Amino acid sequence: MKIDTALILCAGFGKRLNPITLDTPKPLLELNNVALLETCINLIENLGIRKIIINTFYLGDQISSFLRNKNFISKIKIIDEGKNILDTGGGILNMINHSNENNFLVFNPDTLWHKDYHDEIVKMEELYYSKKVENLLLLVNKNLSFDKNLNGDFNLKNDLISKEDKNYFIYTGCQILSKKIFINYKVENFSITRVWNSLIEKKELFGFESYNDFYHLTDLKTFKKLQDL
Repeated sequence: MKIDTALILCAGFGKRLNPITLDTPKPLLELNNVALLETCINLIENLGIRKIIINTFYLGDQISSFLRNKNFISKIKIIDEGKNILDTGGGILNMINHSNENNFLVFNPDTLWHKDYHDEIVKMEELYYSKKVENLLLLVNKNLSFDKNLNGDFNLKNDLISKEDKNYFIYTGCQILSKKIFINYKVENFSITRVWNSLIEKKELFGFESYNDFYHLTDLKTFKKLQDL
């Protein structure tokens, strides 16, 4: 892959998974005896990416300790958000500011990132560079979601993302983005959705369709069902 650096968002509280996330940060919850964060890092390393930046806030010491005790081959940099949580947009921008790269692969670790995503992400990157876009989201039709209660986030047509009354595609938690999309933003608490909505208005938010079954830790009920698979 051309992209050298991946970002993983690990700062959230995981409130929808209380009470288990009162003691364990969501990225360290396990399925099949493997932490979600480890599964995510394994995919990133399998893609050939060797630089990873992870942000922490809530129970961040546990995540730092977990990473120290694992022998990942990547160079992993941990960015603690300090006294105030930054949300997804501010968190991504803060991590980007600790890198000299211009393009990044970004993951939410609460999706089960199995090896079958490898080829899709490679093709997604090819689209990103061939179309010269600045933000590309990996989307999946909601029919492929394990959690049937999830509503669609977007629609997708000719690689372009839109929002309508009825939306049929779910954001998987993986995107490629350019540092350029944050030119008018500063490091503070804001959601990446604010950036996406601005790009949608300008018809500049693009999507790539995944055909993998989508497993996501929406809430405690879904997590328990996934444990039983």
